[in-house]
Amino acid sequence: MKFQRAPLVLAIATASTFASQVWAQDQAIVVDNIPAPSAQQIEEVMVQGRLQDSAETLVIERLEEEVVTDILGSEMIGRVGDSNVAAALRRVSGLSLVSDKFVYVRGLGERYSSTTLNGATVPSPDLTRNVVPLDVFPTSVVDSLAVQKSYSADKAATFGGGNVDIRTKSIPDSLTYFVELGTGMNTEASGDAISYRGGSDDNLGTDDGTRAMSGEIKSALQRFKGNLSLTNIRNTLIAEGQQFESTAAADAAAKALNRELATSLNRDVSIENDSVDPQYDAKAAIGNRFILGDNWELGFLAGGSYKNRWSESVRIARDYGQPDQQFDTKNESTYSVDLSGNLNLGLRYSDEHSISTTSLFLRNTDDETAIRNYFDANRLLSDGRGKREYALKFEQREMRVNQIAGEHRMGPETKAVVPGGMLDWAPEELVVDWFYSDSVATTDIPNEVNVYADTITDTVTGEVLSSSVSVGSKSADYRFTELEDSVINYGWSATLPVEFSQSTLELSGGFARTEKGRSYKQTQLRLDAFNVADSGSMSGELGDVFSDESITDPANDFLFDREGSNTNKQSYIAATLTDAVFGKVDWTLNETWRISAGARWEDYNQVALDWNPYGYTIDDPQIPMDPEELADATYADDAVYPSLSLTYMGAFWAETFQLRFGASKTAVRPDLREITDAIYIDPITDEQVKGNPNARPSEITNFDIRAEWFFDDGDSLTLSTYYKDIVDPIEFFEAGSSDTNVAREIINAESGEIVGMEIEGLKNLGFLGGFMDNLFVQGNLTFQDTELTAGSEADLPTNPVREMTGASEYVVNMMLGFDSPDGEHSATLGYNVFGDRLYLAGRNGAPDAYEQPFHSLDLTYSWYPTAEITVKAKMQNLLDEAIEIERANVIVFEEKPGQSFSLSAQYQF
Repeated sequence: MKFQRAPLVLAIATASTFASQVWAQDQAIVVDNIPAPSAQQIEEVMVQGRLQDSAETLVIERLEEEVVTDILGSEMIGRVGDSNVAAALRRVSGLSLVSDKFVYVRGLGERYSSTTLNGATVPSPDLTRNVVPLDVFPTSVVDSLAVQKSYSADKAATFGGGNVDIRTKSIPDSLTYFVELGTGMNTEASGDAISYRGGSDDNLGTDDGTRAMSGEIKSALQRFKGNLSLTNIRNTLIAEGQQFESTAAADAAAKALNRELATSLNRDVSIENDSVDPQYDAKAAIGNRFILGDNWELGFLAGGSYKNRWSESVRIARDYGQPDQQFDTKNESTYSVDLSGNLNLGLRYSDEHSISTTSLFLRNTDDETAIRNYFDANRLLSDGRGKREYALKFEQREMRVNQIAGEHRMGPETKAVVPGGMLDWAPEELVVDWFYSDSVATTDIPNEVNVYADTITDTVTGEVLSSSVSVGSKSADYRFTELEDSVINYGWSATLPVEFSQSTLELSGGFARTEKGRSYKQTQLRLDAFNVADSGSMSGELGDVFSDESITDPANDFLFDREGSNTNKQSYIAATLTDAVFGKVDWTLNETWRISAGARWEDYNQVALDWNPYGYTIDDPQIPMDPEELADATYADDAVYPSLSLTYMGAFWAETFQLRFGASKTAVRPDLREITDAIYIDPITDEQVKGNPNARPSEITNFDIRAEWFFDDGDSLTLSTYYKDIVDPIEFFEAGSSDTNVAREIINAESGEIVGMEIEGLKNLGFLGGFMDNLFVQGNLTFQDTELTAGSEADLPTNPVREMTGASEYVVNMMLGFDSPDGEHSATLGYNVFGDRLYLAGRNGAPDAYEQPFHSLDLTYSWYPTAEITVKAKMQNLLDEAIEIERANVIVFEEKPGQSFSLSAQYQF
């Protein structure tokens, strides 16, 4: 009964836009048994609506939401051609994409946005963040994306900028299936790419054991209690009862065993050129719904996708003080594999009971090979001597999700089958929903290899003339990383609508529990050549430098050991438990005024502990034993988070008009790792990050006003303003470090403020006449101002008052669409740009670093030769823009992602 006028107007608007593209075979009209003259016969019945209307089909849901919500449908996502959820969300007003995987909502960092899958909390495969990197979700499994920008009590209270709900595709109404094949390329990935010899299962995105830690090394780490030094091996051998003629003999035995263990490493790491094959992409799905008797329905939907591709990049980083003398050039190639599978099942009884299940499997694997040449404060360009790093990294991320949900109503069909009128007391309008979600995300890096070398270079150009692996305390290291993040989320809610003569009242409430556990284990091993008989042997292929012959040669002094620096700071275990109860009242008066008020109580508990997997004694335990340190590792809080929304519905200027006001209080808590005092390397920024056991949650007061006009020709206009006041915002600040490193630390700033405005709309250009009737414009603009007061906890910030990290003064998303009159062609030109955004705040007088605007221009063209076949071509980054970070008018970072081109063909029934 809600908003009866709005759906009617929108239906008329949609029908009117369809009108110019509807053809049908007319039958002769018969009146009083007298046939009328037949119209011209057309062989086929075809209704081909413009894809413009896919932007309108979700408007009704947006109108019925009690709070500010933006919705992006699968057809519009497909039209623009975005392949993953992160890229698709760039099209939503107020959203910007960072590091190609994290979404910033209304100027707030990724920690201030949350992600749910079909309304349930899901884990994160990110090594250092709780937030879900949205590039792991392919758009092929997405039905729609709902971005809620103002808080309501039925959502988790960890709400800052907004919540992104990824809704997977549901069971179809009838038999449907599709198959899609595609290919593509990138201008930066052509010819040969640097690579190395991997395993036999690389095309499936998984390691076959080639890279993994050998069983011999695992056994040795247990046997020698994590200490592989020569002294500890010798002492352990003696303690085990082995007899030696002399101390020298014991030392020789320890050295031989140490080197034998070193040969168990995968040292087939020679860099080679590999041919770059075109991108391959395949997708398929099938689904159907079956009618079982009068009241029962059963349905399913199954699908899968596979994609592999090569990418290459050249990244240049410079020191802002001496950009011509201290710089870093990194050539990297990546072979990526994306694989997904989904299965949905549904059972419905009448229109009163339904149960659905969703099972989802995602795998994203990047196999990276990089050569980095650099000059730093210790070796300037003018010295003619530089440094080189060879880096190999195989990172496999997976997510497995199993969900079941139900909706129940005690309607007449249900009451009729229950004997004795046992359910007659239950209101037929009462709806009870429940859900259970069990999901696990893992990241496995079976081997990350870094080899360090010294170079002789041209003093003018920096060209490497010769290179040899470093002899000394740092030759090579091997890292083995395992992350598991698991989430169990379940709950229920009940909704009871009550009808009055001139108003409706909806009462709702419910319960939710979220259990999350995370373990992160990293083992770092070192293989160092302290001395070699022939220095020329260090200049060959990496596989020869670290060959069995070289390592076991008595004339060479190779040493194998586990990295001892911050050993107990690299790994950690953490868990959270949240219980929540909420209640809401939603009152609509005369279809004109709507008031929704609610409150949510959350009881939150968190613990994060440093973990030393190789601790075997009381003096060297696996987890801290100090009571004060244990107390600092825990955090508990319970609070009530209110929300209020007021909506006016009328016909001001347009047939359908809505004016919304929202107010709420929420909180954002530190990530699990951030409340430890661990020092770790951020895999995205390559910077040292220091945790803070004293980090506190941020408290946020939110205000929103949104006006929406929907015109009778399908056009729309939305104006929004928002204000956020943040107490104790969690921010990264630059910390003191050496001249050659950049370090950050987690700090609670004193306060933060955000003020912004969003403008979005859809306009058909038919008013210009002629050919323009086939074009439409859709887009949004965001303007905002942010301010952060650093406070006393920050260490010597250059600017005590500054912008918030990652916030842009403006974000622009525009789309020009074309639909041919015959319905056989469509095209979309998409443009996206963000303003300067703070990347790194300076310290002790050092200038701030800003990421520069990136003008993204993408073109998608679709051809529909038949009703079942679609041929699509996509061209991305047509302007060939580069990612740039500027500091004191010096470009300190630059990377060219290149231009991408792809072609696909789909058959759908």
